[in-house]
Amino acid sequence: MQPQRQVLEADSLGTRAMDNLRFIRETMERAGSFTAVPGVGGVLMGLVALGGTAFAVTRNDVRAWILGWIATAVLALAVGLVAMLAKARRAGVPVGRGAGQSFTRSLCPPLAAGAVLTWALYQAGTPQLLPGMWLLLYGVGILAAGAFSVPTVPLMGLCFLAAGTAALVAPASWGDAFMAAGFGGLQILFGVVIARRHGG
Repeated sequence: MQPQRQVLEADSLGTRAMDNLRFIRETMERAGSFTAVPGVGGVLMGLVALGGTAFAVTRNDVRAWILGWIATAVLALAVGLVAMLAKARRAGVPVGRGAGQSFTRSLCPPLAAGAVLTWALYQAGTPQLLPGMWLLLYGVGILAAGAFSVPTVPLMGLCFLAAGTAALVAPASWGDAFMAAGFGGLQILFGVVIARRHGG
């Protein structure tokens, strides 16, 4: 009976140890930083935005201008997502749980709000507000998501907030220039910093 009791106690101890290790691992994942923000992907997103600017400045029709920027945003986000997944896979960082999940959940609502407001401002006949609104909401998303990432990311969000604010108070004709400076210039600048400091 004694050996059997010892085996049962050992099994129980082993089970408790495994449960404790699982709890510690999950807690560290939730509390850790999401380090798979793609620097190289950010540079590529910025280049896509500069291409979008080249298209946008040639559009005289508001609807075509908006659709051009929407297409640019979709392409840039797709590039960023692919780059993030590739970096996460290389680094062995989970995207669907822990800090990665928190990062994504924080970024998505402001982007969704931007889509809704794009339609609303177009319908209201105030498309000149779109560049400032897009930059502001992207900045909000990056700032919120940056709480779960490396310190460079929230700083990037603050810069986008500043660019969006400036775009809203500047003449409407400067909208594309602010889009190029924000989604092009800032994205490339911070992409290079992230690539150098945080592994690509």
